[in-house]
Amino acid sequence: MAKVLVIGSGGREHALAWKLAQSPKVDKLFVAPGNGGTAAIAENVPIGFTDVDALLDFAQQNAINLTVIGQEAASDAGVVDAFQAAGLAIFGPTKAATQIESSKAFSKLLMEDQNIPTATFKNFDDAAAARDYVKDRPLPIVIKASGLAEGKGVVIAQNLAEAEAAIDDMMVQKVFGDSGNTVVIEDFLKGQEVSMQALCDGKQSVLFPASQDHKQIHDGDQGPNTGGMGVFAPVPWVTDKHLQTIKTAIVEPALKGMQAKDAAFTGCLYPGLMIDGDAVNVVEFNARFGDPEAETYMRLFDGDLYETLLACTQGNLDPASVTWKSGTAITVALASAGYPGKYPKGLPITGIEEAAAQPDIVIFQAGTTLDQDGYKTAGGRVLYVTALGKDIDEARDKAYKAVKLIKFEGMQFRTDIGLRPIPA
Repeated sequence: MAKVLVIGSGGREHALAWKLAQSPKVDKLFVAPGNGGTAAIAENVPIGFTDVDALLDFAQQNAINLTVIGQEAASDAGVVDAFQAAGLAIFGPTKAATQIESSKAFSKLLMEDQNIPTATFKNFDDAAAARDYVKDRPLPIVIKASGLAEGKGVVIAQNLAEAEAAIDDMMVQKVFGDSGNTVVIEDFLKGQEVSMQALCDGKQSVLFPASQDHKQIHDGDQGPNTGGMGVFAPVPWVTDKHLQTIKTAIVEPALKGMQAKDAAFTGCLYPGLMIDGDAVNVVEFNARFGDPEAETYMRLFDGDLYETLLACTQGNLDPASVTWKSGTAITVALASAGYPGKYPKGLPITGIEEAAAQPDIVIFQAGTTLDQDGYKTAGGRVLYVTALGKDIDEARDKAYKAVKLIKFEGMQFRTDIGLRPIPA
């Protein structure tokens, strides 16, 4: 029987742990550092996800058979490299392979080298040169901090003043710290954003169903970007032709390019896409399970996640072994008042158990703690209500009925997850 360690503290890690716990081969489950929800199905371990030495020591002392990276900062900190050097099985990319996410400048050059479709771009490490460049580009224009910024280091500038302000914020004011030392400036892509994820063993890959995230805090895609306020999968208008393009023109060339750089990618590769008609372009690559995409995908995954992820670490992923449930899954995030800005913590939460008892509902926790008085808020995105249905309408109906049962002071959520229009 296997012992498994999941690294991270959000809803994504709760979802991964929930699915791993269903494997008949998993005997003991740990989450580092975990949250109030993971405490109910695993043993939380008070180790930060970038504390490489402490994580390695824990894995060795507890004879961990498989470690699963949830939080991308762990990969960027070199956790995978340390575990591999010690001969331990770990699902996630090395520090070198994580550059496909941690450096947007690196990622865009990889796409250029491999002829992966993406927006016209240029990388800058000098603010004055960046300001000069945007003067001659069509508007709107996209300004991105090259480094990790928790999904928030992107500005779509509608005019020159906004573009120059974004460059100043990132490169001069350092609102994202060192992540803004280099910026990527790229042309704006038209279409609808689609999230695609793929399990990879370094050479082979298996695509997940397409999903759509809802980034802005308010209905109708209004307000500032967040880490994601909800998602659904599959996306009904994404065709087999689109999927074939994603596989052969995007995922496979990316894996080939990473191998050529001696940075073979093992883990979950997550290209964020823009689809306009038959055209599919990469907006960016991420090097981990999406959040809240993982919460939705774990409701649809129809297999033994432990066996599948272990096979990836061994370089022998069998695409035929990965199957998906029929129907649609949806996730609605419940966030604290003030998110994505400053928010209160320690507020009592009621209704989780009642909501989770509804048909086809699973509640994944993110920003929560659990004490003798019950669950309390501890983050910006607090809970994820997930539902399964035969189609998007049924899944939406179930999810929002469950949402109504949960309460904490200032709770905010979008009411339009899954209502994005189908392209003409």
